[in-house]
Amino acid sequence: MSYWNQFLWVIFPYMMIAITIIGHVYRYSTDQMSWTSRSSEFLEKKSLRWGSLLFHYGIIFVFFGHVLGLLIPESFITNSIGINNEVYHQVAISFGGVAGIATVVGIFILLFRRYGDKRISKTSSFGDKFIVILLFLLIGFGIYNTLYYNLAVGDFNYRLSISPWVRSLFIFSPNPSLMANVPITYKIHVILAFLTFGVWPFTRLVHIWSIPIAYIKRSHIIYRRRCGEVKSNI
Repeated sequence: MSYWNQFLWVIFPYMMIAITIIGHVYRYSTDQMSWTSRSSEFLEKKSLRWGSLLFHYGIIFVFFGHVLGLLIPESFITNSIGINNEVYHQVAISFGGVAGIATVVGIFILLFRRYGDKRISKTSSFGDKFIVILLFLLIGFGIYNTLYYNLAVGDFNYRLSISPWVRSLFIFSPNPSLMANVPITYKIHVILAFLTFGVWPFTRLVHIWSIPIAYIKRSHIIYRRRCGEVKSNI
């Protein structure tokens, strides 16, 4: 096995995961005031609204689709649930394609906004610009693999190679040979995904961990006028 195969499919993934864990802990411990997405809504709202909605809703479905496809073995879905490969493939392309298109359109709008609006471009940090390009490339290769490659080039079953390789990383028994015959565009997508993990703690993506979930179960605030309060006519 070549050095590059060992590096790309064993060393690099673990290195990126280690960086994202240590980086998050370090940033939260030393610079909590920057734990934000630094909204630029006051500079421009229209494209931000559409781009943000499409991207965030699309990426949620894409994320859970990846969890299903990468972490759950094919045998469990086929044997235990009873979904054959043809049905799974059709559902993955249909729902994954719609979610992927929404996500890539959303990130394209955000990319154009970040670089096309002079005020936003000048007030954006290097990290703000870099991460939006990285996400655009990551999502772009993903939608290319899901739609164009599977429909026009060839039917590649990633659950027989990439999925078991990912699971082998989780059990600390990496098997890089599983990635040997994976198409190049899928390999690029995987590399970009782990690179995103690596730069995550140093960019605006940290705001993902600040989702106000507590607001969902928070009690309503009831305002009442104080007894005997006199309304001013001024």
